[in-house]
Amino acid sequence: MQWFVEGNRAALQESIRQHREIHVVMGNEACDLDSTVSALALAYFLAKTAPAPSAAFVPVLNIPRADFALRTETTFLLREHGVPAAALVFRDEIDLGALHRAGLLALTLVDHHVLPGADAALEEAVVEVLDHRPLERDRAPSCRVTAELVGSCATLVTERIAQGPPGVLDGPTAALLHGTILLDCVNLSPAAGKVTPRDVACVSLLEERFPELPARDTIFQALQAAKFDVSGLTTEQMLRKDLKVLSSDELLLAVSAIYVDLETFLRRPSLLPELEGFCRARGYAGLVAMTISFNERNEPARQLAVYSQRETLRSAVCRALEEETAPSLQLRPLASPWPCVATYAQGNALASRKKVLPVLRAALGGPGPAGGPEDEDVLERVSRIAAGQPPGSPK
Repeated sequence: MQWFVEGNRAALQESIRQHREIHVVMGNEACDLDSTVSALALAYFLAKTAPAPSAAFVPVLNIPRADFALRTETTFLLREHGVPAAALVFRDEIDLGALHRAGLLALTLVDHHVLPGADAALEEAVVEVLDHRPLERDRAPSCRVTAELVGSCATLVTERIAQGPPGVLDGPTAALLHGTILLDCVNLSPAAGKVTPRDVACVSLLEERFPELPARDTIFQALQAAKFDVSGLTTEQMLRKDLKVLSSDELLLAVSAIYVDLETFLRRPSLLPELEGFCRARGYAGLVAMTISFNERNEPARQLAVYSQRETLRSAVCRALEEETAPSLQLRPLASPWPCVATYAQGNALASRKKVLPVLRAALGGPGPAGGPEDEDVLERVSRIAAGQPPGSPK
């Protein structure tokens, strides 16, 4: 793995010089450990198994290099296994649009399968998808699609490599995949509601082939500590560390995963002006902060904060979350220090951000649930309010 990563930049430049295909493997815009390791491991596997002469296989981390320091668990694991950060290729260091226009780009998506609107032109270049969430769109028959509801995309990559030629998988790659699955699946704890039998099988397979891998508890605790170590981050960095942005025609809604408990987060100095500045600078109408912490049995505790200076938006987002039944979040209001921030304890600790995002996404632009006027899409109404229109008026 190390020699492959260290040769990425030279391979990329040589392929551009020779006008040869460049096969980019890229994760999602959150660029968490799963996206990063899935991209690195799959690109390495493709490079090792492709017939020669072939494309240059280049894993691309889908964030600017300046944001890499925010991925504390990723920097920790790559450093532990000798993958040099200086050799990685980040999104702001490669012009995918220019490569596509030149006819040189093939694109494999891991840990997501729908590109954001700004990258819509790159959809034509997508030749393969590996994702562990339900498909939201169809692909051309020529595009190879693997979409399975497992706990970690790294599980699908491990299965793919295991089905390939013997001897391709090396120790560092196995260690990266092993640690990623354990972190994603909360050390294979059923209580966390993320692990599947296939995740367990892949962890066992990696341990059988590489008995020198660290004990599960050891690597999980180390990664968990690294992931939750936000002591050196500003509030802005904490909000950007694991950020999703949902959009409608009229507004943007930020959804951040926060790796401290809500009380600790709310006690941060100058938090309210920092929330206001964060949203204003990026054009977000509001922010949903989903905090997560774990007890000694690795059971998650979740809390929610909904921030917006627009009372109508804040109330409507809260109502959407409170009234959702698939899944029910089992929200219990908490006392908030500010009127523009609504806070909740989330009784359904299994409802992760991955399960909440579709609720908010559907509210922003998707069809509302079947039924009468009471079932009208909540954030559809909010979008109209934000645009200065009455809630029931046509757009």
